[in-house]
Amino acid sequence: MFEKMNERVKRLTMVDIALVKWSVLFAAIIIVKLFPQLLQINYAALALLALACAIKPLYKFWIKK
Repeated sequence: MFEKMNERVKRLTMVDIALVKWSVLFAAIIIVKLFPQLLQINYAALALLALACAIKPLYKFWIKK
């Protein structure tokens, strides 16, 4: 299953990946508009979650050989 997914991902261009990122951003805006109480989350907690999600990709990209 993962082999097929890797084959499909390799066919994507940088523009395709950028469009996926933008679609996720706009989907997040829609979710926040539907649930405005999400804006009450502490910014430090959001920064911690963002850092926790970024650690592995950043490690693989910059450090791992």
